[in-house]
Amino acid sequence: MESRAILRNVRVSPQKARLVADLVRGRDVDDAIEVLTFTQKKSAPLIRKLVESAVANAENSARSAGNQIDIDDLFIQTITVDEGPTLKRWRPRAMGRATRIRKRTSHITVVLGAR
Repeated sequence: MESRAILRNVRVSPQKARLVADLVRGRDVDDAIEVLTFTQKKSAPLIRKLVESAVANAENSARSAGNQIDIDDLFIQTITVDEGPTLKRWRPRAMGRATRIRKRTSHITVVLGAR
């Protein structure tokens, strides 16, 4: 059984979010939530909430199908961080020039599987 949760247009750069995603890829859900709780990065609470949402989606889909699911058997099958739209801003520089500031966004997808 597979369940998924998607978080779109998050204001964190994909490169920084991938550092946290690499910590939990392939782990059991309980271990992943514990690691994300104590990781001090901006994207850690976002990914933790997304994993919890995927667990809730798994419970809901199992309940609607009339099946039972054991949460202890769930693990993070795949977690991907893709690049979202970039907000482009301008910053004044010396001698009347301007520099582009790119505020990057991410799309994060978590897929849970059962062992």
